[in-house]
Amino acid sequence: MARYQVGALRHFATQACAAAGLEPEKARAVAEVLLEGDLMGHDTHGLALLTPYLDALLSGDMRGSGEPEVVSATAVAQTWDGRKLPGPWLVRRAIGEAEAASASLGIGVVSIGRCHHIGCLAAYGPPVAAAGRMLLLTCSDPATGSVAPWGGTRRLYTPNPLAAAWPTPAGPVLIDVSMSVTTNGMTGRKRAEGQLFDHEVLLDAQGTPTRDPNAFWADGTLMPLGGVEAGHKGFALGLLIEVLTSALAGHGRADAPTGWGASVLVMVIDPARFGGTAAFLRETGWMADAVHANPPKPGGEAPRLPGERAMARRAQAMAEGVALHPAIPPALARLAQRFELELPAAG
Repeated sequence: MARYQVGALRHFATQACAAAGLEPEKARAVAEVLLEGDLMGHDTHGLALLTPYLDALLSGDMRGSGEPEVVSATAVAQTWDGRKLPGPWLVRRAIGEAEAASASLGIGVVSIGRCHHIGCLAAYGPPVAAAGRMLLLTCSDPATGSVAPWGGTRRLYTPNPLAAAWPTPAGPVLIDVSMSVTTNGMTGRKRAEGQLFDHEVLLDAQGTPTRDPNAFWADGTLMPLGGVEAGHKGFALGLLIEVLTSALAGHGRADAPTGWGASVLVMVIDPARFGGTAAFLRETGWMADAVHANPPKPGGEAPRLPGERAMARRAQAMAEGVALHPAIPPALARLAQRFELELPAAG
């Protein structure tokens, strides 16, 4: 994979967003969050989404200007109607509001209905953890379905990821886990590349497990997390995400929404208002050390904390340039031509 200078890619993506009609602050947020996905290795949710985002903006499915509507608010919790504004901008703003509440009250929560797609959830965690706080972030798309309930064969809900971030003395722990075995984005990529999955991660229309991504486009479904043997656990967690997102926001599948979007829950916890920051870091540091000291299986790698590989990839990308998936540069080149921009060269 060719490597691209991070600052140049960020500038290009911001220019493309602005040229498509996003207000400056929203353009920066979309460009930065999508690029973070590539920096951390989540390249199905990085700049690969830039073209679909801008297509949604130009079609009117995403709004390029305006403010969310505050539906309700207390000192701790707010609920917003996101009005289909850009997800990365809304989530960053919600995190700021939740952080402010947590600083004085220990916890802050923002629920967002009618948000647009929010990109890679892991991308939002490092700044919160660096500030000594803990982030919980989850989302679903109430306008579509791709995962069947345990024992079923028809799509009901989306992969419903859950992300979390918290500090340790040596760096952040970052979790970004879907409640399905694989994602829509990876299934689409496997299909486009003519590849099978390594394991049976989908069900065909009759409910038979399969490795073939084409089954998804023939009325198949993604398996809940846990797969054939333990998918009941992933199904239960998927339902939990539905409640935390659409149900709390007050807008979801019961409203029969259309278009591409998200229901979102943002929660920030400040350990200083609980057992204290020093005690929190002592505990998270102990666990981190215990994970690293755990003997690996024969011939295997040493255990690592969630997010360590992503942060190592990010550090390498910042120093040497980001390696984009081969499908991404041609898509960026088409955007450059479309908006009469100069695409950064690989080097």
